[in-house]
Parts: sequence; structure tokens; C-alpha cells
Amino acid sequence: MEMQTKKEANATVVAISGRMDAVTAPEYEKCINALVTEGESSFVIDFTSLDYISSAGLRALLATAKKLKVSSGQIHFACLTGTVKEVFDISGFASIFKMHDSVSAALVAIG
Repeated sequence: MEMQTKKEANATVVAISGRMDAVTAPEYEKCINALVTEGESSFVIDFTSLDYISSAGLRALLATAKKLKVSSGQIHFACLTGTVKEVFDISGFASIFKMHDSVSAALVAIG
């Protein structure tokens, strides 16, 4: 898994590529926790290049959402396709998180 972060005017965009599973999810959590510690509170997670997500990856995303809720932050997901989108649909995550077709749409929704 690779992660790239980019600060936009109203949120931090985190692009994740590769696989998000039990091996790589802790790396994601460490990165997000560091950003939250630095004061970031609004995130767009860009799944354009994510090929696979496991239950460990879903747990890491849920942990991020819970952490942000405490600080009145927000997290939006963008560009889910293929099997990653299927996992979100089957797990019910698609109905509890804010999903967008593009990063720009997610940034507009954050305001």
C-alpha cells in the first residue's frame, strides 16, 4: 500500500493505492493519526488506485471516523470502484459514510 497526502483549502486528501489489509492498515492509521495530531480534522480518502480492502482496512477507516467525530472532524470517501465498492456495499459502509464520485465533489461537500 502507498499513501499520498495533499492539503487542499478545506481538507486533506489522502490517496491510497494497492492493498489495504491487516498488514498495511496499521500504516494507514499511523499516518492519519499523525495528521490529526497536527490539527487536521477534515479528510477526503481517494480510493482511485485501491485494488483491495479487507475487514482490517474497514476497521481502520471506522477507527478514523470515530476519532474525527470526537473532534467534530469529518471524513468523506471518493472514487470507489470495482471490488472495493462491492466490499463497501456489502458491509454497509456505503450507507454510513459520505461517498462521492470524485475528489472534487467530496471537497465541495466538505465546504
